[in-house]
Amino acid sequence: MTTGLNSKTQSPAASKSFALVSTLIVACAFLMDAIDANIIVTALPSMAHDFGTDPVALKIAVTSYVVSLGVFIPVCGWLTDRFSALSVFRAAITIFVLGSLICAAAPSVHLFTFARFVQGIGGALMVPVGRIIVVRAVPRHQFVRAMNYLSVSWYIGPVIAPLLGGFIATYLHWRVMFFINVPIGLAGLYFSGRYISNSREPDPGAFDWAGCVLAALGATGVLLGLSLVDSGIVADSTAWLMFAAGVGFVGAYVLYARHASQPVLDLSLFKVPTFRVSVAGGSLFRIGCGAVPFLLPLSLQIGLGMSAFQSGLITSASAFGSLFMRPVTALILRHAGFRSVLIYNAALAGVATAACGIFSSDTSHLTIWLIVLLGGFFSALQFTSLNTLVYADIPPASAGRATSLSSVVQQVSLGLGVAVGGVVLQISRALHGHAHLQPSDFWLAFLVAGLLTVSAIPLVRRLPVEAGMDMLRAKSD
Repeated sequence: MTTGLNSKTQSPAASKSFALVSTLIVACAFLMDAIDANIIVTALPSMAHDFGTDPVALKIAVTSYVVSLGVFIPVCGWLTDRFSALSVFRAAITIFVLGSLICAAAPSVHLFTFARFVQGIGGALMVPVGRIIVVRAVPRHQFVRAMNYLSVSWYIGPVIAPLLGGFIATYLHWRVMFFINVPIGLAGLYFSGRYISNSREPDPGAFDWAGCVLAALGATGVLLGLSLVDSGIVADSTAWLMFAAGVGFVGAYVLYARHASQPVLDLSLFKVPTFRVSVAGGSLFRIGCGAVPFLLPLSLQIGLGMSAFQSGLITSASAFGSLFMRPVTALILRHAGFRSVLIYNAALAGVATAACGIFSSDTSHLTIWLIVLLGGFFSALQFTSLNTLVYADIPPASAGRATSLSSVVQQVSLGLGVAVGGVVLQISRALHGHAHLQPSDFWLAFLVAGLLTVSAIPLVRRLPVEAGMDMLRAKSD
């Protein structure tokens, strides 16, 4: 391993200080990414008005960000070893800030979509490489504290983002939200150069570029194809052709991975029952839940006539639900077990999701807020359970491959949620014969999202009652 000037021999106190500052720098980058991934949903109606397009068509702006995450996450580990963690991290921040500036200046949906894809490249590299930096910089006895700093960023980001986005869209201008990243990014570039060690592996080995290209084309075609349906950006026939091509590339990758010696995404891991349930079954749940952050602000603003800021106040309830869930997750899992939690909690999350479709002008804001809060609680409990069960029967040597595959499937599933939610919403509007979105157009989309969240229950029921319990016992000992 080669290192730069920042990693030269230091006193224990100085080394501890560098580790803490490195973690805080990475945590700030994570917070910037978490806010940006969630901030635009409350501003979609305002953005659609400026771009002269339908708000539903802007689902492409959400999914394009997710597409780049799914495409570039698999390559980040190899790039880190090849070019050093510091170099890739600073490049990621630069790409993210440049994407933000293009978003702020974009005169059309086409350029804005491209800019969101560029932002996603930065986020795809910034987050995993940031974790690698922390792992390498922080002593083992301080690792739990460092992970807490990072996790706080992910929990706070979704709380702040709807409020900040709604406030800016209501009282300023939606383009302002993208300028926020500039000073944070510049500070990150400066302090990372001073406090983060420039380390890399001497021989990163070969990378499965052929598999990476096939998987990337598959994910891009499927997600962008669905997102472009009835968008006005391309003809619907072109959008469905992109979707079909994406499905074809996914199939080609499945065939390729069976014979590749070291595939970028190791599909053989699906032979492990707990991994199969948590990733394949969990993807169905994530598709359903992934539609909600897109559908809910639209239904509140367009369907119920709320301002962007009022919408943000309500949608942030989901993130508050996640915060309330965090301290009790381990207790619930130890008491009920993974199998029971994944079955009954999925049903509760499905009911909470579908209930969002019955909101009307007569529904009190407090009732709406409480239902959204419960939906966030149930979803967070499910996500945490699924993310933990991933590693229940995975040997340590396969943990990296399991993380890569599960991370990509998670991102693609959340993107599919937005795309599917948008398509169902457009179908509902067409069935009602509405030229523009009406409150009655949303119930079908929320119902489908709710049904998707419960569709994995039959797969979960195949798990043994004791599945994953060894992890909980080991943690409690």
